[in-house]
Amino acid sequence: MTSSDPTVLPDPWHSLHELLAAMDAEIEQVYVERGIKGVRPRFAYPLIRLAHTGPLTIRELAESLNRSHSAISQTIAAMRKEDLVTSEPGPDARTRRINLTERGRSLVPFLEAEWRATHATVAELDGETPHAMTAVVEEVRRALEQRSMRDRILHHLAEPPQ
Repeated sequence: MTSSDPTVLPDPWHSLHELLAAMDAEIEQVYVERGIKGVRPRFAYPLIRLAHTGPLTIRELAESLNRSHSAISQTIAAMRKEDLVTSEPGPDARTRRINLTERGRSLVPFLEAEWRATHATVAELDGETPHAMTAVVEEVRRALEQRSMRDRILHHLAEPPQ
């Protein structure tokens, strides 16, 4: 243990996490107001993709969405509980093919409309703020390409005395 608790300082990530959670909650509220229960905003991307591609393995779906296998696996498990997707044996014993259920397929037109409306909303917000969120994200990404997060942390890391 170090001499002082570093977690008493304000968390620089807190406001970003809070903002993203609040935005997701409002998207979910749109779903509920439309009578769509049990659907979370993180389900939209894989549901729309599966509607356009047909069945995919979790690995194929993760790669097509540029997400980790673990994240998509967790999302698929949650979507299965809400009767949005099914899984069946894939081409070999280690894989499962994910397919839309009738319920999942029936939601896709609305989810596509919501996806487009959300993108329009982000563009609107970018126009209303002095620093467009999408531009700031790209600037941070470029800065991290020049010098990684890992390297930056290591530069500031003071090892505790042994």
